[in-house]
Amino acid sequence: MKNFDFPIFKTKTEGVTEKFSLEDPVGRRKYFEAKAGAEIEKLRDWLSGNNFVAFLLGPKNSGKGTYTKLFMEAVGLDRVAHISIGDVVRGAHQDLSHAASKKELVEFLKKRYRGVVSIQEICKLILGWGVSTPLLPTEAILALVEREVSRIGRKVIFIDGFPRNLDQISLSLYFRALIGYRDDPDFFVFIDVPEAVIDERLKFRVICPLCQTPRNTKLLRTKEVGYDASKKEFYLICDNPTCQGFGTARMVSKQGDELGIEAIRERIEVDRMVMKTLLELEGVDKIFLRNSVPADKAGEYVDDYEITPAYLYEWDEKQKKVLVREEPWTIKDDSGKDSYSLLPQPVALALIKQLANNLLTIY
Repeated sequence: MKNFDFPIFKTKTEGVTEKFSLEDPVGRRKYFEAKAGAEIEKLRDWLSGNNFVAFLLGPKNSGKGTYTKLFMEAVGLDRVAHISIGDVVRGAHQDLSHAASKKELVEFLKKRYRGVVSIQEICKLILGWGVSTPLLPTEAILALVEREVSRIGRKVIFIDGFPRNLDQISLSLYFRALIGYRDDPDFFVFIDVPEAVIDERLKFRVICPLCQTPRNTKLLRTKEVGYDASKKEFYLICDNPTCQGFGTARMVSKQGDELGIEAIRERIEVDRMVMKTLLELEGVDKIFLRNSVPADKAGEYVDDYEITPAYLYEWDEKQKKVLVREEPWTIKDDSGKDSYSLLPQPVALALIKQLANNLLTIY
């Protein structure tokens, strides 16, 4: 997959010299206030009487949900909602398991769904969604999302996972009118992530076998790291305080993750084609986010603490302990150039600043 060559967004801010801790909520709040305080206040003021719809477009595992959550955290949860197509369908699956909610869902589909597949068959597809059945028709997905929007009310909405295929694009162009946001601005938010980032996020991903908490041995370690001398392997120890295995459970890889990006290659290519097609679409404002920055330009555009750290481990036989060392996570971008992957917070900062500029300038 070749780079989309989106512009590099400068998060390094003149006059801001403090090194913020981006892992805890207090540090993140100070970070966003220092680097985008004026834009956040203007956004809050604008959003007090207005809304917008943003379509998040990026490959699988590109961080769409994470960036939305950070935007919600910075601007205010009461003003913003996130709709994941996967979550919407899973919610409908649960509704079909209970008589009262099933009746409500079927009645809604009778009123709002229009398509060639029967509602009865749509319900069967929902119950088997994600297993071995065909994909839900786009018209059904639109109806389910409209149902979710009606529950949320008039808020800013980030839509994650639509359009997912090329054949959904034509219908998505009328999506805003369909859900009743005729007068609200809409945006396409494009996210460019090098394949190497997605690959290593998958290959080094681990979960706790008891509580399913996810981590990454290379990129998101736990407080305690163990060493298996027989296998000469390092492993993470679950640090979820609500887990029965807190401090003892060894986190493990999920089957198939060792394949990395190749396990989702087909999905990645479809996502790329959708993005490429929508990039050429006129009439919708566009926002561009980059997960990475060329290593030779990092000092100009970002602060050191905004770069994703990679963790390296070493077993100290004398002290009988694991030594942990950090260094900037360096990857090759899709054109083969040495690059640093950015933490989610500076990418969310770029989202906040671009949205503020577009909304306050154009609208």
